[in-house]
Amino acid sequence: MAKHRLIRALTPGTIRATLGATVIASAAFGAVVPAHADTPEQVGPASNAAVAQPAERPAAAANQRVNVTAQQVLDLARAQIGTSENAYGGGTKFQKWYASSQRAMETVKRDGGSPREYLNAAWCAMFVSWVGEQTGARPQVGWDAYTVAHARWFAANHRWGSTPKPGAVVFFSWSGSKSIDDINHVGFVVKDNGDGTISTIEGNTGNGRVEARVRPTSQVVGYGYPLYKG
Repeated sequence: MAKHRLIRALTPGTIRATLGATVIASAAFGAVVPAHADTPEQVGPASNAAVAQPAERPAAAANQRVNVTAQQVLDLARAQIGTSENAYGGGTKFQKWYASSQRAMETVKRDGGSPREYLNAAWCAMFVSWVGEQTGARPQVGWDAYTVAHARWFAANHRWGSTPKPGAVVFFSWSGSKSIDDINHVGFVVKDNGDGTISTIEGNTGNGRVEARVRPTSQVVGYGYPLYKG
């Protein structure tokens, strides 16, 4: 059950939101409503408190090139293809890593809830963040569990655009919207196919797996550009 967009407001015992359907977990992370990657989002608006939160602030490290190439990032992302969530939408190493990370404490302070809730939450952004961390590219790839905040971070650091490049972080809206606020999902660009589509590697797609996909560029909101080596 692929649950893509993590809405800002995480309330205790409730993971509000995703791609394809609203996903509600019990306090003990019980049964969830299945959601799939390629259906329009049916999630209601976030709370007023969440909407009022400011965009992510620029960070000095975000403008310092890392000693990691785009190919190294894509190679590690590709090596994760086939990794799958469990029946409850959790159990991946990406979620476990994020839940125990310093960033989880920061995003919980911003969004509410507790770090434990990330264990069964939408994990497409956690996958991208994990790849950045493991390759040493995290200062450039960024790290967040919320796709909108992740995209705003790139925009705030003036590394946001509309051209697909290998290793770029690509943000999607299934409605075709070009607004960052409407982002549903995130992954890595492998290449521009030159025919109105891009090849990607994404986490939490299909039936909750890491997969290589081909996506129409009409579904792309924008691209975040890490400053890779070379």
